[in-house]
Amino acid sequence: MPAVSKGDGMRGLAVFISDIRNCKSKEAEIKRINKELANIRSKFKGDKALDGYSKKKYVCKLLFIFLLGHDIDFGHMEAVNLLSSNKYTEKQIGYLFISVLVNSNSELIRLINNAIKNDLASRNPTFMCLALHCIANVGSREMGEAFAADIPRILVAGDSMDSVKQSAALCLLRLYKASPDLVPMGEWTARVVHLLNDQHMGVVTAAVSLITCLCKKNPDDFKTCISLAVSRLSRIVSSASTDLQDYTYYFVPAPWLSVKLLRLLQCYPPPEDAAVKGRLVECLETVLNKAQEPPKSKKVQHSNAKNAILFETISLIIHYDSEPNLLVRACNQLGQFLQHRETNLRYLALESMCTLASSEFSHEAVKTHIDTVINALKTERDVSVRQRAADLLYAMCDRSNAKQIVSEMLRYLETADYAIREEIVLKVAILAEKYAVDYSWYVDTILNLIRIAGDYVSEEVWYRVLQIVTNRDDVQGYAAKTVFEALQAPACHENMVKVGGYILGEFGNLIAGDPRSSPPVQFSLLHSKFHLCSVATRALLLSTYIKFINLFPETKATIQGVLRAGSQLRNADVELQQRAVEYLTLSSVASTDVLATVLEEMPPFPERESSILAKLKRKKGPGAGSALDDGRRDPSSNDINGGVEPTPSTVSTPSPSADLLGLRAAPPPAAPPATSGAGNLLVDVFSDGPAAQPSLGPTPEEAFLSELEPPAPESPMALLADPAPAADPGPEDIGPPIPEADELLNKFVCKNNGVLFENQLLQIGVKSEFRQNLGRMYLFYGNKTSVQFQNFSPTVVHPGDLQTHILPLAVQTKRVAAQVDGGAQVQQVLNIECLRDFLTPPLLSVRFRYGGAPQSLTLKLPVTINKFFQPTEMAAQDFFQRWKQLSLPQQEAQKIFKANHPMDAEVTKAKLLGFGSALLDNVDPNPENFVGAGIIQTKALQVGCLLRLEPNAQAQMYRLTLRTSKEPVSRHLCELLAQQF
Repeated sequence: MPAVSKGDGMRGLAVFISDIRNCKSKEAEIKRINKELANIRSKFKGDKALDGYSKKKYVCKLLFIFLLGHDIDFGHMEAVNLLSSNKYTEKQIGYLFISVLVNSNSELIRLINNAIKNDLASRNPTFMCLALHCIANVGSREMGEAFAADIPRILVAGDSMDSVKQSAALCLLRLYKASPDLVPMGEWTARVVHLLNDQHMGVVTAAVSLITCLCKKNPDDFKTCISLAVSRLSRIVSSASTDLQDYTYYFVPAPWLSVKLLRLLQCYPPPEDAAVKGRLVECLETVLNKAQEPPKSKKVQHSNAKNAILFETISLIIHYDSEPNLLVRACNQLGQFLQHRETNLRYLALESMCTLASSEFSHEAVKTHIDTVINALKTERDVSVRQRAADLLYAMCDRSNAKQIVSEMLRYLETADYAIREEIVLKVAILAEKYAVDYSWYVDTILNLIRIAGDYVSEEVWYRVLQIVTNRDDVQGYAAKTVFEALQAPACHENMVKVGGYILGEFGNLIAGDPRSSPPVQFSLLHSKFHLCSVATRALLLSTYIKFINLFPETKATIQGVLRAGSQLRNADVELQQRAVEYLTLSSVASTDVLATVLEEMPPFPERESSILAKLKRKKGPGAGSALDDGRRDPSSNDINGGVEPTPSTVSTPSPSADLLGLRAAPPPAAPPATSGAGNLLVDVFSDGPAAQPSLGPTPEEAFLSELEPPAPESPMALLADPAPAADPGPEDIGPPIPEADELLNKFVCKNNGVLFENQLLQIGVKSEFRQNLGRMYLFYGNKTSVQFQNFSPTVVHPGDLQTHILPLAVQTKRVAAQVDGGAQVQQVLNIECLRDFLTPPLLSVRFRYGGAPQSLTLKLPVTINKFFQPTEMAAQDFFQRWKQLSLPQQEAQKIFKANHPMDAEVTKAKLLGFGSALLDNVDPNPENFVGAGIIQTKALQVGCLLRLEPNAQAQMYRLTLRTSKEPVSRHLCELLAQQF
């Protein structure tokens, strides 16, 4: 090897690397490495002390050998000695070797820690950064214990260089992720948050990453970061590309910092301060406006940076779900991406729109893109994009488009990728059941599903169709006829045979009058499939045969011959053999009456939640988002037909930010050969679907009203329908509502679902459904801490009406568990009956003990008089005639007020529909005005209501006029509705 001077940059290392690359075989490489290792070992053990340059060179060679995959068992002390050098290159190589080769259990850790402490105390910014990088790279608990207290001090020190602050913030983040308990923020919290105002953008970027991680565990400690983050984001968004030259990426100012700030804001609810919230809304609108501007560069980097900010902005808008105008604009912006030539943008647009579809305000806007999404499902080449398109169709489905969406998904299923067929099958089954008005359509859809993708139709799907057919007299004959025709196909899937065997065994008599489907024909058709089926299906068919003997005595001899055959009586499968022997004996010994009693028609199944949705959730995995939830549903959807009343349940969730889920098992039909299967129903607090997965019922109203048993109040205390223990608070014991109770209530006037209350301890979610004068509400109490709540007691009272002994509402409550585990959720069900009109909502008092300290809060339950609004359609002539009839001064309430939100016609329309009235078209001479009609349904009386809303865009004013047959109702509805605009 040629002589190397100290000034030529470790030429010996370059020569060694070149020799390794020139080796012709693995053996030659190992030989060269062993030779070099021997040389390095001799140098380290020699009597002559090596200078810093030689140590650095040999340590570098050891590092290179290690990276080639060879073990290194010496040289560690030499690397530690390099840490004490005052030369940057030598110290850098020492830290690099330690970061890569030294494990956390090494005996050298103490020496390394001493060297790091010396560098941190040196005030040399270069050496401090090297030490911080080493701590972050090793990231062991020992290093965390040694330096966790020093790093925050360096981070907030006024004399620390910007580069050191950046390194300190990221190092602290690494230690916090490895050992959260070792990072003592406390006294440093305010000063760390203040780094968001730092002049150096790199420091701000690193600080945002750190704060985002820290605030997830202690959100209240870092709540002050909201205003600072909004302020910083506002300055970035409103700046020109020349204002932040060092941090402008392809004409986009500080894109990565903007994205981090938007993600930080998603850790908190919308800002409470009106000024901060207004500034944030302005920022979000600016980002949406910039997305419409022509690109300043054709480079892909420009569009990537611009779209990164846009999609994170849309995520924040969806997270807040409180700005209708922004939600609709976000939906329109995403709609433009659905036909973009870039596949990734189409994927992200579909994914985001799945979440938007669950919002009260943007669901209708999402539905306008149905044709584009269907086209994507048919034509996209990328399977992941097609899967997202299927998710979006599922999320945007409601009663108005269910048949179209189910039809398209069935058509796609014929050519769908095998990886997603089962998921598509589950979605079609859920939608067909949820929105079936015509039960013959439901039966046709499920049988078509089995025909197209029988291998992917799980037991839950065909169990469910059997439950529904058994419980619905009006569909049984049609189901028997349809399944009989389906079984005549030459190639018939085994799941079709199972469904056919069960339905014909129960209801074959309904089609036996037709010679084409006479009893012998039915039996011959089923038996022709017998030998091609599995053991479980054959067992089911044997049960069908014995049912035939009861239904059709003329088939008895033929069926007994089949049961008597040696292939049955001596079958190798014990289940088939036992069934054949027992059924043959039963048919021979039992009298007609006994046979009829034993083999009588299956009784209706108790209505349960469907387990299909839970299976779909499991299929998608724990990260499944709102795209798989029931999503926002139209008020007329058959959401809770046939569902049973869920009992309070406690569910462990992975983190406080996870969706609050209620789980409920749903057993399948008890078909004789069928194996038992059960699933879970997942309840999403933030969708507008019901808490119970629907089964089919007569009509939405009949099913809803028959399912709810109105509470019969016998006394003023009947509001507390469940007998409460002595410790429960009475109305006089409940404190006043929290200051923001009216604001929280106001959010629910035009919507039924969402988060009613949230602080650092507790989250209360609401899902509700109202029909005529009855309602059902699900309250979800989520423990956001890791500590169990004790003596948990939510109580509903109506104090004002209790004092006067006049009950406008009867509320029947279900008690909840007294303990709520950390990270878990309990569910409470309320059945509500409106007895007469009312002005004040009930109060919800929640009391519990947290860490031994009593906690209590009182909220206004989101039950307002407009919840019992039934929309009424009427012609223009009828409207004006009724309007004139309600002409008394006390019957009219009018209010002129300034718009508090951007005046958008679509948003206004959505709010009026959410308020409960029907919107009447072509009634008002001015097409800009909105006219509505409806009836307040109470047990005592019905209150007719007509409304007219006149927007003035130029003056940014509204005039709202309501006329009802009862004076207090007019004033109260006018006040409620005016607050929404």
